[in-house]
Amino acid sequence: MMRRPILATIVFTALATTALAQDKGTVNPKPLPPLANPNDPATAAKQLFGRKTTAAKMEPQAVGFYAKGCLAGGEALPINGSTWQVMRLSRNRNWGHPKLLDVVQRIAARAPRAGWPGLLVGDMSQPRGGPMLTGHASHQVGLDADIWLTPAPNRQLSRNEREEMSATMMVRDDRLDIDPRVFTPGHLVVIRAAAQEPSVQRIFVNAAIKKALCREAKGDRSWLSKVRPMYGHDYHFHIRIGCPPGSTECESQTDPADGEGCSTGDLAYWFKESTLHPKPPKEPPKPKPPMTLAELPPACRAVLSLPDAKQ
Repeated sequence: MMRRPILATIVFTALATTALAQDKGTVNPKPLPPLANPNDPATAAKQLFGRKTTAAKMEPQAVGFYAKGCLAGGEALPINGSTWQVMRLSRNRNWGHPKLLDVVQRIAARAPRAGWPGLLVGDMSQPRGGPMLTGHASHQVGLDADIWLTPAPNRQLSRNEREEMSATMMVRDDRLDIDPRVFTPGHLVVIRAAAQEPSVQRIFVNAAIKKALCREAKGDRSWLSKVRPMYGHDYHFHIRIGCPPGSTECESQTDPADGEGCSTGDLAYWFKESTLHPKPPKEPPKPKPPMTLAELPPACRAVLSLPDAKQ
């Protein structure tokens, strides 16, 4: 059994590495200053990848694992589509493998069936993937995307709105269930549409949202096996696709276990008092050293080395 101090450390680490959908951006992002010594092997990889503003012009490849890799040949999801809008443009995180862009657009096309004009798309990946300066341990290989649980309005948002607008909290104050004032049947339709995409391997949501989906889903419920409880997903859901064909250096997760994941035993951990309200460990955990380029797959050096394209 996991001891409480270890559990508390895991919980606080998970929450600290989540990029919050409600965190505001800026309409005038300032470029990061150049690094004094970018070739220093001790330089954090996030400092190197976070300064790349365009993709590496290479064949599309997801390289490495979701939380330890990079992206070659990434493409940017257009900031406006007929059924989606990209949020927090100042982050420049609307990049992904072309297969991910296809999946996001197909899911968005089904949003009107839920009564939603479209989707608000949050963080995907940086232009070349890799570790991020803020938030997200994953999202490194161009195969992850956050979708706000706030439906898109029936109009195009301004740049300022995309940076300032807050996502909507979907979970009750006691954390035991969804807030019925904001969580609607349309949410089930949208999440189900995402889970039914063959290339989607996992969807992460708050445990209260998983609980509600288990309660409300009718008919074919096989898609529920892909929907996994995870910390920090109160305002958005996270889609993850498997390694695309041709990405020979991509490391995929194992497929989720069979079954809906809806039993009392499946969900019990997430609603324990120690999980909902973890106590801080007696001794704060030592900060983990940031990942360096040497810790990423060797191919990421080539991805990083190409100069930025002129914009």
